Amino acid sequence: MVIIIGAGLSGLLTGYLLKKEGIPFKILESRHRVGGRINTLYSENKAPIELGATWFTSQHQHLLKLLETLDIPYFKQSIDDKVFYEASTAATAQLVQIPKQAPSYRISGGSSRLIQTLLKALDDTDVLIDQPVKHVKFDSKFVQVKTEKNHEGNVVVLALPPKLWAKNIEFEPQLPDDLMGIARQTQTWMEDAIKIGFTYEKPFWGSVNLPGTLFSNSGPITEFYDHSDHENSKFALCGFIDSSLKHLTYEERQLRAIKHLINVFGTKAQAFTGYEECVWSQENSTFEPADTYHFPHQNNGNPIFRNSYFDNRLFISSSESASEFPGYMDGAVCSAYATVKNIMKAQQHI
Repeated sequence: MVIIIGAGLSGLLTGYLLKKEGIPFKILESRHRVGGRINTLYSENKAPIELGATWFTSQHQHLLKLLETLDIPYFKQSIDDKVFYEASTAATAQLVQIPKQAPSYRISGGSSRLIQTLLKALDDTDVLIDQPVKHVKFDSKFVQVKTEKNHEGNVVVLALPPKLWAKNIEFEPQLPDDLMGIARQTQTWMEDAIKIGFTYEKPFWGSVNLPGTLFSNSGPITEFYDHSDHENSKFALCGFIDSSLKHLTYEERQLRAIKHLINVFGTKAQAFTGYEECVWSQENSTFEPADTYHFPHQNNGNPIFRNSYFDNRLFISSSESASEFPGYMDGAVCSAYATVKNIMKAQQHI
């Protein structure tokens, strides 16, 4: 039995691949939902809003091949050749010509479509939610993983950001000091981001020939994009606001964001039909305070995460541990494939 800790993309894909190989497993998820940092919010008659992982490129071949395997379509992110740009707090928004961009893509129907497709391929009993893990104990034959009850297996996969398991899970025996030290100093992708989205009945920006893209050095919005659905029948703008606003209330952030949009796009921006946000630093299963400042992607992809421990009974699989594109959805996919390959290889030598 393989016990997978974490039901994000890497954890669910690890389970999916193990199931195809006939290897028994159980996935334990601390949240009340699956998906981890993939979190698409669906509302009736409104465009899906991506509050987590969203974009990928043609370089992300592991993810692209998985989408093809699962028959999940994707589409090109709309971006204009001119965008709104605010250079500083003293400058008003200007229309700026930008160089031709390499296309980025979004999953049709939202990133959570990938999560739900993987989940549907598993049995109802394969994934347990509301199961935060606090203790992992290795003895001569078995591994005991403790949540509100004990789970016993032969192998454990840590499918969550390294800083989370390093700071929140007690290991017996202890993991090597060098591994724990690197894990504690590994930046968790998205951990301090705030994503917001406004839905609209009509794309007012396109109707008056305005771009749906905004880049601002003054804020509160730092990046915003046309977030309409694949069919271009439901409309939204979505992106990031300054993470320093995490201490404000939901209402205060909404007010500041819509005021910013009105200043840039005009009064039509205030006719939104919905506002959604995710302050990732308030997600206990994503954010854990760092001991020192971490720069973006710090230690993501560190080779130490690709080692196995306790005689091939503990493996690490997450976006941050990937050998390619760590810190992205592609990294999570890459890591899951590599982990399952290593588990199968280890079992052949038992």
